[in-house]
Amino acid sequence: MTWGWTGVRGTWSTPAAEESMRLMAEHAVTWTALAYAAEQATPFSTEIPFESEPTVTDDEIVGAIRQAHALGLKVCLKPVVNVGDGTWRAHIGFFDWDVPGEPSWTQWFESYTRFIVHAARIAEAEGCEMLCIGCEMVRADGQDAHWRALIAEVRAVYSGPITYNCDKYQEDRVTWWDAVDVISSSGYYPIDSWQQQLDRIEPVIAAHGKPFFFMEAGCPSREGSADLPNDWNLVGDPSGAEQARYFEAMFDACRARPWVRGLMLWDWPATLYAPADAAANDDYCPYGKPAAAVMVREYRAWAAEASSDASATAAGVTA
Repeated sequence: MTWGWTGVRGTWSTPAAEESMRLMAEHAVTWTALAYAAEQATPFSTEIPFESEPTVTDDEIVGAIRQAHALGLKVCLKPVVNVGDGTWRAHIGFFDWDVPGEPSWTQWFESYTRFIVHAARIAEAEGCEMLCIGCEMVRADGQDAHWRALIAEVRAVYSGPITYNCDKYQEDRVTWWDAVDVISSSGYYPIDSWQQQLDRIEPVIAAHGKPFFFMEAGCPSREGSADLPNDWNLVGDPSGAEQARYFEAMFDACRARPWVRGLMLWDWPATLYAPADAAANDDYCPYGKPAAAVMVREYRAWAAEASSDASATAAGVTA
């Protein structure tokens, strides 16, 4: 489960945040992505002031990591860049080649690398089990050489596995999957297209021989959202049944594919709404909604299957 988005300064070090993470851990969650954002001003800016507000402080990040570990959760640290003017980060972009006097990919990646390497140092010091080096950077995905250079710098300071969270429908377009340890994507697929999309993704995973999981997946609890789960602005009445129906289809499809190693669901805020308000809440968090029961049941079943497979393997080795 993703926790704490968007990582606004001051929201991660409160009693409410501590209680939120505790409640999340009680829902059969075993991994959490601690996701926070730094803001660049526009999609054409080349400076990412991650040390400044609104980004959470290093102390807040370390505190969240330590609490997650104390709760028995494994942590994927997930620093993300957002755009202050509201543009989706997928549209951050520059000329394909550097031009004097114009903002460039080289300038942007210099700043972005500082941001990600800073996070990597924290992840190493705190024993994070994974680091995500980017999220849904569709226009940036084509900058193969820049990503490889960034990954090399990350590996110089972080010894754990590295993943990149590509956007939906982009799994077969990234050219540098060989440079990461784990392939991941945002699986906001319409409820009736899961089989089709998994069929498309499977050859990519087989070709690279890398583990795969959905770094993001989920659906708002809102009428109509099962058909457009990535649209958080979709107009519709709150519907816990809609979200639960989507969870059922998503888990059924993914658990039938052994190469899908898990789902990092979206999302669980640092400040939770009251249980009495769950029915009126139409966002992605499943807390207090029918989808929470689906999640707990499916995660426990998935864990049991993994444990059974591991026991069978161990027995075979012993024999």
